[in-house]
Amino acid sequence: MIFLLDTHLLLWAAGAPERLSASARRLLEDPRQTLAFSAASILEIVIKRSLKRPDFRIDPRVLRRGLLDGGYREIPIFSEHALAVERLPPLHKDPFDRLLIAQAEIEGATLLTSDEQVAQYPGAIRKV
Repeated sequence: MIFLLDTHLLLWAAGAPERLSASARRLLEDPRQTLAFSAASILEIVIKRSLKRPDFRIDPRVLRRGLLDGGYREIPIFSEHALAVERLPPLHKDPFDRLLIAQAEIEGATLLTSDEQVAQYPGAIRKV
């Protein structure tokens, strides 16, 4: 199974693992799972870091390299992903989260999130 992590889970896994739930830790540590991150998450970190958001202090280059070195699969952003956002119900306004939901659907992945609003979307989304 492919698990696509949302941006906050990526940040917590990389820099604050104590913030991960026990179920999230179990999934991330299971060698049978394929873990993935999106270029959309890297973009979100770049933008929010430039705005000096305190929860986005990590260097996105260091994060990306660490994820790749740790065996994570990178999912690029394709126009097919962008077009799939249009089909989503308007439950959540965050464009990065909406893109992650669409990417998970198109790529056949399960999106892992800690966000209650994101977890309300239909499809393969798992709140951890």
